[in-house]
Amino acid sequence: MSAIRERAVPRPAGRRPGRTSPPPATGRASGDRGGPWPYLLVAPAVLGMLYLLVYPLARAVLISFQDFRLRQLIAGNAKFVGFANYRTLLTDPRFWTVVRRTFVFMAVNVVLIMVIALLVALMTQRLGRIWRTAVLSSLVLAWAMPVVAATTIFQWLFHSEFGVVNWALTSLGFDSFERYPWFAHGTAAFAILVLLVVWQSVPFAAITLYSALTTVPAELHESARIDGAGALRILRSVTFPMIRPIVMLVLCLEVIWTFKAFTQIWLMTQGGPGDATTILPVYAVQTALAGQRYDLGSAASMVTVVLMSGVLVLYFRQMFRQEDEL
Repeated sequence: MSAIRERAVPRPAGRRPGRTSPPPATGRASGDRGGPWPYLLVAPAVLGMLYLLVYPLARAVLISFQDFRLRQLIAGNAKFVGFANYRTLLTDPRFWTVVRRTFVFMAVNVVLIMVIALLVALMTQRLGRIWRTAVLSSLVLAWAMPVVAATTIFQWLFHSEFGVVNWALTSLGFDSFERYPWFAHGTAAFAILVLLVVWQSVPFAAITLYSALTTVPAELHESARIDGAGALRILRSVTFPMIRPIVMLVLCLEVIWTFKAFTQIWLMTQGGPGDATTILPVYAVQTALAGQRYDLGSAASMVTVVLMSGVLVLYFRQMFRQEDEL
């Protein structure tokens, strides 16, 4: 009997049982992120930021350690004097008077801004759709007004001879305000600047706080009312804990903006009358321009940055401590 050999029948090409085919090649390894092109695209923005922000700060720090006056500004070759400029600055009694006035100016403005903005936000939340839209539009328009234009308007309002404020007060029977020189009195000029800064800062704070209020669930308010809580108790125990991070953020921003309120003061009073409205940024410019002491002006600017950073560090520590407690 002849042996019958079976020929091996070729199997069709396909997957073997128990094995999976490798994924198709995508044409680029997973670790390849496109080479240097993303970094090249971002490089102009990074270089611009370094040139416009970091370089001026570094230059100011360098000048604060040099003997840098008008001659050095023109001819160069400024000599390093170490901490001599800071010693001169910190031993000047006028400097510490300006520091105290700066913190008073900042505290008054920030408190008024936060209180008024919170009240406006709460009021806006309770309005109807039409009135809410009108209030928010008005806030946006007021916030969009340029600083120079707003300062000029306030100068016209409080003009001693043609100002609307003096005319209105005189019409109401306050004859002592006829041609009253507001900017010749330190307290009056300080109050006008506070009013200007508050008027310019409230819209942003109010819109931001209103946006935070819209994120608070209405069920929490309803539950608190059912439990017998009043409006103030609901605000303190329900609403404020929910919007606390946004409140702290707005507070920090207002501290920064108020601390560096230079444009309004310089355009309106230039720090006068006397030193009644001189705060640290104005003091730095006065020192640099009036006496051609650019080194002392840079040192005053660095002290301003350090003080402002210290205030913000305290606020952030308090905010993080409150978050840990929650």
